[in-house]
This record gives sequence, C-alpha cells and structure tokens, in this order.
Amino acid sequence: MLRGKKILLGITGGIAAYKTTFLTRLLIKAGAQVKIVLTESAAAFVSPLTLSTLSQNPVLTDFVNEEDGSVSWNNHVDLGLWADLMVIAPATANTLSKMANGTCDNLLLAVYLSAKCPVYFAPAMDLDMYRHPSTTESFEKLQSFGNIMIPAESGELASGLSGLGRLAEPENIVKFLEDDLLKKSPLHGKKVLITAGPTHEALDPVRFLGNHATGTMGFELAKTAAHLGAEVILVSGPSQLLATHPNINQIDITSAQEMYEACHAHFETSNVMIAAAAVADYRPKTVSQQKMKKKEGDLTLVLERNPDILKSLGEIKKKQFLVGFALETENELENAKGKLQRKNLDAIVLNTLNDKGAGFGGNTNKITFIDKNSTIKTFALKTKPEVASDVWSEILLRING
Repeated sequence: MLRGKKILLGITGGIAAYKTTFLTRLLIKAGAQVKIVLTESAAAFVSPLTLSTLSQNPVLTDFVNEEDGSVSWNNHVDLGLWADLMVIAPATANTLSKMANGTCDNLLLAVYLSAKCPVYFAPAMDLDMYRHPSTTESFEKLQSFGNIMIPAESGELASGLSGLGRLAEPENIVKFLEDDLLKKSPLHGKKVLITAGPTHEALDPVRFLGNHATGTMGFELAKTAAHLGAEVILVSGPSQLLATHPNINQIDITSAQEMYEACHAHFETSNVMIAAAAVADYRPKTVSQQKMKKKEGDLTLVLERNPDILKSLGEIKKKQFLVGFALETENELENAKGKLQRKNLDAIVLNTLNDKGAGFGGNTNKITFIDKNSTIKTFALKTKPEVASDVWSEILLRING
C-alpha cells in the first residue's frame, strides 16, 4: 500500500527519535518516497546526515538553507502539497500541544499547517506526561481535526519507568499506515479478475499459433487494482512478466481453453472482471503428438473455434462489472460498440493499431473507454501504467458512483 506514496516524515525532539532511522529504512523498503523535516531539538538525537543517506533526500530543519555562501528557501507550502501523507514520529507532548493550538514557530509546524494530505502522529513521552489531561486534550483535538493517531505502546521508558508512552515500533508504524490506507482504499474488500497476455494453441509439441501480446497492459491493470486494495486473480497466458504484489494471485495458463476454465472458476466470486488478454479465436482441430515434418507442397491446417470467454461470462454475469478490450484496425468505434452489446459488457476499452504507440509490445497505449450507456471518453497517448490508472478511474466512477 505504500509503494509509490510520497511520505513526509516529521521528527521531533525526543529520545525515541533514534528509531526513525529504522522507520525511514522500512518506508523506503516498502516503496515509498520519503522527505524528512527535523525540529532543531530532534537533530540533537538523530543525525541529519544519517537520515539524508537513508531517505536519499536532503533533511530540512529550518526555513532557510545557508550553504557555501548561498541562501535558499525551504518552501513549507510546496512540501505540504508534495506529500500523499505526513507522519510525525516521534510526536512529543510539546509539538502535539503546538499542533493542537495552531502554534507555528518552526518549519515542521508550518508544514503541518500547510499539509493537504492525511496526517498521522505517533506520540512518544513518559508515562505521566502521556496520562496528563493536557496531553489527552491534544490527542482529542488533533483527532477532531481529522489527524490520525498511531497509538503509543507499553514498555520500558527512558526514565526507567515502565508503562504506556513508548513510540510504536517502526514495523508497527508501517503496518498501521498500510492497514489504515487499505481500509480506505476504493477497492478494499473487492475481488478483481483480470486476464493478460496471449494464448498459445499447440500445433505439435514444438509449434503453436499465437500473437504478439506481451501481457504488459493486463499486468499493469492488476498492479493498479492491488494498489487500490483489491484481491486480484490474474490469469496470464505465456509471458515473461511476473506479478510480485502480495495481493495478486497469478494463475499461469497456455491455451484459450485453460483460460476459459480458470476464469469460470473465479468469476462467480468476483466483483469486477477485466478481459485484457489477446485470446486466440481459433485452435488447430487436430494436434500432432509428434513434431510435424516438412513435406513437399503447401500445408493445410483445419482450425476450430475456441470458446468465447468474454461472451460466456456476459451470459452468466449477475453483480459483476464486466470490461472487455477491443483492438481494432477499421471501423473501430462501431466494432467496439457491437462487441460491447453482443457480449453483454458493462464497458469496453478500445485501442487501435492505427494509432502510433498503441497496441502490442510497447510501453504506451491510446484508449477510448466506452460504457453500456454509450458514454465515450477518449484519452491521449500515455504510458501503460497511466492507462491502467485511467481505466480504473472510469470503472470506479461507475461502480462507486
């Protein structure tokens, strides 16, 4: 859930600040981009150089940078706008009180007041300070602002006392963020079925009928769905790609018949199905058990129809939102609309080989999204990850709207 997220980490002056080196490393390992703002007192507990090395970004402590005779401005507004989420850890009683009351006497507090993103705070202080009514009031006030509290943990404290007030362990902070983001994700609790890649229809043990599909578009759609919180079943034809997201269950198949069976096995429990695979329409009627030898003259192959996976799912769909893909070379819009109606789809994604940069093999695509109400939206040429995001945005408008 944190992959690709821009996280602003605010560190205040408590002994628990040393744990932020581990937290930074875990956030980077989870795929996040991290920028760090330190208060002046925090810099006494943890080295800005260490944090800069781990985060791969300069660590900021003041509004003004003065280095090598030059002066530059750390724009708190830009920092607040950059972040997808802000995490203040450790959050001392002093900083929490200032946040609750709108005090703005350092860069971190200015960034907090400017932030447009969700703000998480992880308190860390001694037991009696944690229990004090003023601290409780700060917690309540900040949560009333919509800020999210990462609960402190119990254990041995720096004072030698034992009890509630320890900064949550870095791995627990990361898990809290991931769980909270997952709960709020638009596809949380949804099951998504996606097909990708080509199918190979055997002629003999060596040769097959296939196409140029690589599976990239389907894999990007699966990855985006997983990042949006879905449980994803990805049925993939022969491809060099491998899904690594823990929410994606990749099922590898070879033929159209195998893809048909895998899709029907999972369709009933799915909420959304996207058929992005380039499935062979025909297969050899007879498959030679031995390698076919070259002979004089022409070779005649007798082909038979493969099962129409998308049409068969359209005939049995109930609550599922069913999306097809159409790659066309002529009469593109009319052919795509006809496919949408014949196969009882909720939407279809049209692309055409006539558009430069669209189709198989490349890293870009140009699509037109058409729904069953004949609403048509055409997109510019984009990278396939961007196309996947656009497709899911259109689907979410229709299933959540």
